[in-house]
This record gives sequence, C-alpha cells and structure tokens, in this order.
Amino acid sequence: MSGSILLSLGIGAMATLFSLPFAVLVAVPLARSRAPWATALQTLVWLPLVLPPAVTGYLLLWLLGPRRPLGSLLLRMGIPVAFDRLGAVVAAAVVGFPLLVMFLVLAIRSVDPRLSIVSRSCGRGPVATFLRVTLPLAWPGMLAGAVLAFARALGEFGATIVLAGLVPGRTDTIPLRIYDLLAQPGREGEITGLVVASVAIAVLCVVLAQALDRRHRRRLEVEP
Repeated sequence: MSGSILLSLGIGAMATLFSLPFAVLVAVPLARSRAPWATALQTLVWLPLVLPPAVTGYLLLWLLGPRRPLGSLLLRMGIPVAFDRLGAVVAAAVVGFPLLVMFLVLAIRSVDPRLSIVSRSCGRGPVATFLRVTLPLAWPGMLAGAVLAFARALGEFGATIVLAGLVPGRTDTIPLRIYDLLAQPGREGEITGLVVASVAIAVLCVVLAQALDRRHRRRLEVEP
C-alpha cells in the first residue's frame, strides 16, 4: 500500500514539474492576448479536460507507442514511455495541464497590466518584465494552480492505464492499485487504506491551494 502512495506522490510531483514550464509559456500569451490564435490555442489546451481520459490515453499511445515513429525513437534512446513509469508521468501531466494553465492565466491576469507597461517603458524586455514584475506578484496564485494540478495528477486513471498499463511497482498508482485490488477478494482493508490516504492528500492539497489563493489576493489588495 505504501508503495502505491509513494509512487503516486512521485509521479504527481514529476508530472507537475514537467508541465509547469510549458504551462507558463502557454499561459503568458493567453493571459495578455485576445487575438484569434489565442482562442484556438485555448481550445487546444482545454481538450484533455473535456475529452474522455481513455481517449486522451489512446491518443498518447498512438503518438508515443513503441511502434510509432516518436515512441520508437525514444525507445532506441533508452527512454521508454508506453507501459512504463514515464508513461504514467506523461499521462498525468497532459490531463492536469489544462487546470494548471487555467490557474496560471488567472494569476497573471490579476496583476495590473499597467505595471508591465511601466516596466517596459523603463527599458526592460518582456522576459525581464515577467521575471521582475509579474512573477513576484502572481507566484502564490500560480503555486495554487500547481498544487491543484498535482492533486489532479494523483487521481488520474483512464489515460494512465491506457498509456502506461498496470505494471506492479512501476505504474500501479493509487487509482490503478485500487482497480486491481477490487478484483481480489479479501483486500478490502488495503483498499480502505488507499482511499483514506487519497482523500487525506486531496484535502491537504485543496486547503493549501486555498491558503495560497488567499495570500495571492492579499498581495494584490483584492480583499482586506
């Protein structure tokens, strides 16, 4: 039981860290632009949120499977994705990506754009302005999104079982382990332990995200 919990925590953390830089690169233009291409990009980002997880997993398997060009190339490089732990990380990252981008966009939009304009007028470039002005003001909200994306990664099942399979010790995260135990009579105690651990972690993540969001609002003087 503890192995699945630790595995889930590790995969959730890796998925969040892996997707965070890409989420920032996507969220910054989405937060500041209203061009037609931004709408198209937003639609693409939200797809994993509205597609059935099994469909998302199948598309990832089609892209990264060992018989596909990209998956075969990665396999020859010693980086197996399908039916391996990395596949569970990729599945969790892709499914949690829309939620992470959504919170990052909200955090960036909450920062007064006039501050960025002033920074640019002082000679700072867009990257320096983001790092010196936007990021220090938005980071609690961004971190809140990362916490919720981590919690979402912990609960991922459909895409993970399609792309990574159920490999004991490598991909049997909490949801997959519960699914496996349901077919084994007399394992109710272990199932209960995993459920309790999952609920406890989820509650902790929600409480932490709410605390970070409140701190973000106080920093921006949105609420007293």
